[in-house]
Amino acid sequence: MYVVMVYDLEAERTQKALKIGRRYLTHVQNSVLEGEISEGDLAQLKNEIDDLLKPGESTIIYELSSDTLLNRTVYGEDPTEDQRFL
Repeated sequence: MYVVMVYDLEAERTQKALKIGRRYLTHVQNSVLEGEISEGDLAQLKNEIDDLLKPGESTIIYELSSDTLLNRTVYGEDPTEDQRFL
């Protein structure tokens, strides 16, 4: 499935969410990651993020059954392009 994750944490804690997210997804913008992920990895990601959050912080994970259902338009350089050719 294809996932978009956005997070809103205290400034000094954003690196922790980014570190977790990068294990599963591609970092595309400040506080935004996206990519293909298995259901098992998604469950793991959700658990790790849930354990990280403090009161007043949030993370939103948008789940799509396929990236073909997503209309994604990038203006400027696409940060995911580097990931596709590794």
